[in-house]
Amino acid sequence: MTAISETGADRRRGSRHIWFLNGGFDRIGMDTAFQRVTERPADKSFEFVVTPNVDHLVRIARGNPREAVLYAQAWLTVCDSRILELIAKISGEKVDVTPGSDLTERLFADAIDPDEPVVVIGGTQSVIEAIEKRYGLTDLRWHDAPMGLKKNPLAVQDCAEFVFRNPSRFVFLCVGSPQQEMVAQAIRDRRDCTGIGFCVGASLDFLAGKVSRAPRWMQKARLEWLHRLASEPKRMWRRYLVEGPKVLLLWLEWRRNRRQLDRLARDLNQSFASS
Repeated sequence: MTAISETGADRRRGSRHIWFLNGGFDRIGMDTAFQRVTERPADKSFEFVVTPNVDHLVRIARGNPREAVLYAQAWLTVCDSRILELIAKISGEKVDVTPGSDLTERLFADAIDPDEPVVVIGGTQSVIEAIEKRYGLTDLRWHDAPMGLKKNPLAVQDCAEFVFRNPSRFVFLCVGSPQQEMVAQAIRDRRDCTGIGFCVGASLDFLAGKVSRAPRWMQKARLEWLHRLASEPKRMWRRYLVEGPKVLLLWLEWRRNRRQLDRLARDLNQSFASS
């Protein structure tokens, strides 16, 4: 089997990487993503996986360079949104979907040994207890991160210190975006931690039954956002009804830029042909 490069620079030069709208994605689906993370040696230096969706790309578009850098440093970037998949398809691009919640569920079901250490940053005690019971885990190590991590660099460093003191193959970062990506970067920047971090938001809430996922038919119909809006209207209305539609503006800008690049390429080819 051909070895897979571990460096972001090598990965992004390869054909499996695509830049769409204002986000970069690895051109791989669920099976390959699962293979990559499970076959990576546990003692390798810490790297992290991000799962951008519409909300993330809209936030990046607001012009916060720090958030863009957080995603650019990820070891693996997979698309969390079937809406983005659809927009890409309409645009003649192929963006594979690997929802963070699905990847998390598969790791707990098929990859994690019940007796191996597993680290979770964020969540609640009831979620942790439910996860332990569901999967029979005997060594789940939980850090109850405080609210407001985005404005609390000391608390972010405390999260990184916890990961250092509790080595594990998999680290699940469940403190919301961009806090979880900030924590992942802080862990990576230490250079003394190992394993893989997964920035997967509310994934453990789903597995614990605290929040219900949309039925499979709604997921396949790209209506999971509607289910979440109906389930948590007070918390989700702004994300899905105000911020989410702004992705259409990103798409229009992307199409305009691509047309300009296509025209430039044609003009250059004509110039070379006539010279």
